[in-house]
Amino acid sequence: MSKKRLTALLVCIAVAIAGLGYLIYYYADLNNKSKIYNTLRQVVESETGSRQSQPSSGDLSSSPFAPAVSVDFAALQKKNRDIYAWIKIPDTVVDYPVAQSATDQSYYLNHTIEGKSGYPGSIYTENFNKKDFSDFNTIIYGHDMKNGSMFGSLNKYRDASYLNKHREILIETPSGERIYKIFAAVVYSNAYLPQKFDFSVESGRKAFLDSIFDNRDMNSQILKDISVGTDSKILTLSTCVGGQPNNRYLIEAVYTG
Repeated sequence: MSKKRLTALLVCIAVAIAGLGYLIYYYADLNNKSKIYNTLRQVVESETGSRQSQPSSGDLSSSPFAPAVSVDFAALQKKNRDIYAWIKIPDTVVDYPVAQSATDQSYYLNHTIEGKSGYPGSIYTENFNKKDFSDFNTIIYGHDMKNGSMFGSLNKYRDASYLNKHREILIETPSGERIYKIFAAVVYSNAYLPQKFDFSVESGRKAFLDSIFDNRDMNSQILKDISVGTDSKILTLSTCVGGQPNNRYLIEAVYTG
């Protein structure tokens, strides 16, 4: 083997080793950062009982029983005072604290709930949303993680049967539990919703709902068995779409009780 070929081979081997080393480091680091969420779940006493979702305006005639969520917010806020809610979708991996920074809108995009920089980030809202979920549209963000954590499992809602089996979203706050019913799962543009729509006026709220119900993407699912209007309280779960940087995947749910 010539000296040039030997040198090239050694360079290739070095690059491969470096790449493998980076992958090992990346996934080890990701695993370590993810452990904080398992620790926090120990603070949450899930399935402490059952309660039946209460239908809104008679729209839900056969709502299933959902496990109640009991959260020790005093203990959670000792770990991070920005935690103000807990989100759970029964029978899925979505089971996380929700945080909101008062000063940096994108802080939790790239920081875990304990403040470590990088993936998987956190489940969070921006401070244009009130923490009591009284806004027309509360938007909750989370990364589309390849391992299915955070909001990585939301893409399963492209399947109509999965959507029908996992329609309830539970939000626990210090003042009690809120139950939402999913009515749409859509591939959407990457538009910044609070800027695109003025949710403070009825016309802006209507324009947003029309953009959801008029969605024609073949990977979108829309159900119309529940009433949703401009006076409703909406929950939007927003995550990225793999390989589609100009799109977001939105799960839309309406408050039912």
